[in-house]
Amino acid sequence: MTSPLELLPLFTVFGVPLTAPVLVTWALMVLLGFGSFLITRRLSPVAPSRAQAFLELLVTTIDSQIRSTVQADPAPYRSLVTTLFLYVLVANWSSLVPGIEPPTAHIETDAALALIVLAATIGYGIHAHGLPGYLKTFAEPSWVMIPLNIVEQITRTFSLIVRLFGNVMSGVFVIGIVLSLAGLLVPIPLMALDLLTGAVQAYIFAVLAVVFIGSAVNEGERTPAAPPSTPHSPQGG
Repeated sequence: MTSPLELLPLFTVFGVPLTAPVLVTWALMVLLGFGSFLITRRLSPVAPSRAQAFLELLVTTIDSQIRSTVQADPAPYRSLVTTLFLYVLVANWSSLVPGIEPPTAHIETDAALALIVLAATIGYGIHAHGLPGYLKTFAEPSWVMIPLNIVEQITRTFSLIVRLFGNVMSGVFVIGIVLSLAGLLVPIPLMALDLLTGAVQAYIFAVLAVVFIGSAVNEGERTPAAPPSTPHSPQGG
């Protein structure tokens, strides 16, 4: 019996097997890249188009989220977080195209996205503290916490994979069952709900990425406790 998680290659290129999620991901990358080019090629500070206004609103919202979480200039993190959000969003919504299964419904894609977040977390942490300083954060508040802090990094990455995979896969599975049993029109409300779920999952994934990066950047920068105050001697008049 074939596992539902098993992916069969559609064809091979130079001996490398290519599966449907890989091809859909490449198509989404081209779509996002071309769309970004069209929106940003004629930006106007005076009379912005509707697309530019939406883009500015999106960037402003993401910058606000980053600034409130990382407590720093959002510019170094904007590209990564925005790319993750847009890719997950478009990938989740690709299920609306007949015959297309969203790449995020496959655990391999979600694992790759989670590993990108993990690598970014480590990279930004090292950039903020230096390698010795970043490694030192694993020994806070005590060296006995080193194993637990390492396990925390692994479990956070695993939670990203499971959360995205479980929610997207369940939506695709339910819609597929209803479509096969009830026909074409009945699943429309479920598809609308799937759109909302896809947007929420993209937002959650991006926010968690910001939280993990902010944790690595701000770790070890806690304000030291103030020394206990000494009672003032009474002053004579």
